[in-house]
Parts: sequence; C-alpha cells; structure tokens
Amino acid sequence: MSLPQKVKIVEVGPRDGLQNEKESVPAEVKIELVNRLTAAGFPNIEAASFVSPKWVPQMATSRDVMAGITRKPGVIYSALTPNMQGFEAALAAQADEVVIFGAASEAFSQRNINCSIAESIARFAPVAQAAKDHGLRLRASVSTAFGCPYQGDVPLAAVADVVARMRDLGCDEIDIADTIGVSTPRKTQAVMETAIGAFRIDGLSGHFHDTYGQALANIYASLELGIAIFHSSVSGLGGCPYAKGATGNVATEDVLYLMNGLGIETGIDLDAVVDAGQFISAFLGRKGASRAGSAILAKRAG
Repeated sequence: MSLPQKVKIVEVGPRDGLQNEKESVPAEVKIELVNRLTAAGFPNIEAASFVSPKWVPQMATSRDVMAGITRKPGVIYSALTPNMQGFEAALAAQADEVVIFGAASEAFSQRNINCSIAESIARFAPVAQAAKDHGLRLRASVSTAFGCPYQGDVPLAAVADVVARMRDLGCDEIDIADTIGVSTPRKTQAVMETAIGAFRIDGLSGHFHDTYGQALANIYASLELGIAIFHSSVSGLGGCPYAKGATGNVATEDVLYLMNGLGIETGIDLDAVVDAGQFISAFLGRKGASRAGSAILAKRAG
C-alpha cells in the first residue's frame, strides 16, 4: 500500500510533554510555546488539562493558558477532561476539543484509577454526551495499547474492545498509545490493524513514546497501513511516570524530518518548530531531546 500523501501532526508538548516537569512552568511560558507552535502551522495543539491540580500540579495554569493564547482560525486547541468538572472548565476555557482516556490494560486501569476498564469508560459517558451537546470535538486516548508496565503484553482483543467502547461514545478521533514506548514495527502493525477493525482508519492516530528508540520505526509501520494522524512533542518533551527511563513522546522535529524526507505533506514549518523547541529547552535549562533539532541547530551554527 502506498503511504498517505498528507498527515496531521497533533502537537502534545504543552500538555503531555510538560505535565511531568517537576519545576513549575509559568503560564506565560506555556502561552509563548503554544503561540510559537500555532505560528509554525500545527492544525491541532493539545494545550491544557483540566484535572485536579492535586494530581497534576503542572496543569494548574490551564485556565490562564487557554485565556492567554493567540488563537488561529481553524486550529484545534485540545484539553484533557477526566470528568464533568473538567469538561465544564474546558468549555469555559473555549477548548475546541475535549480528550478522554482509558487503558487497554486491565492491570493499568486498576493500579491507576482503582476501577475496571469498563467502569472507567462508563464514567466518560456524560462527558461524551456533553461534548456532543455543545458541538465540541471528542477525542479518546487508549493508553498501554502496546504493552503495560504491570501486566506486560496486552491482548489484541482488549485493544479492540476499548476502541469499540470509545467509538460507541461518539468519538471523532481515537489515539492508540504506546504509553511506555515498548512496541516494535510488527507489533505496531498488529495492534493498528486491530484498531482499524474497530474504528474508521481516518479517525485513528498513533501516539508513540520513544523509550527504546522505536517511535519513528513504529510511525513508519503505521503509515504503511494508511494511518495518517500522529502525536508528537516539541523537543521530545515528556516522560512516563510509570516506566523507568522512559524518554517520553517522540520529538516533533524528528517526525517532521521523516515526513519531509518521505514527501508527505504536514503544513508545518520545521525550522519554526526547532526554534520553539530551543525556546522551551532553554527555559527548562537542558538540551532538547530531538536528534533532528540538534542537527539543524548545529548546521545553523556552522
């Protein structure tokens, strides 16, 4: 099968990338980051998370961030909403899309939210209905779809079941996430083919962490199946608190370099993303995790 001619890149750095940072990142820095990403041409930016600040203190500024960003018409600004309280906050903040989430691993669900997968997804029913009632896009993220830190392998049937449940809630898009970054290309294709069997292919996205250096290979394996939406994080921001040594999301700069090399259209300016990555890395006081970003910066320096 030929590769897609165009892909949508969902930039998750401002939310998924920054949420695990131990030092507080002020709202004005997050606003500047989102504005830079908007200017770079992203069609969808995950900008906020309306979860309890007790659990994720880094996201306590989400209301201020959503109020302060310069919005570009046509760009989707997403917010994570774990419950109706989060949904109301996202609605008030004028989010374009709300994101719900559930695990494909029963052990992960029990360990993290003390309930079964079925129970966790049932809790999202009122959020899903409210999103539809207010004309908001609804996206679901299926975590640990490729492997779990507690139970190891996750059965393909479990992935199909969660995708079908999310579909039945009325989701517009469903992310298939390698939360701990353990997948390899053949495994990736088996999981993605399972997801394709349960949901329309143009609404499925790949969310790969790069813990074992396999994220780009897994993205290519997904492209071969016709998947055309991928998540990435500027400068490779983020980590997974459940996997020791996890390096977090695949770096956006690396994904864009791959897409440019394959002649796949993204509509995103790689140089502008490198600049945004340098901006946030400088604030955090460390070198960015993107290989392509580092190479481009070195080339610029001559």
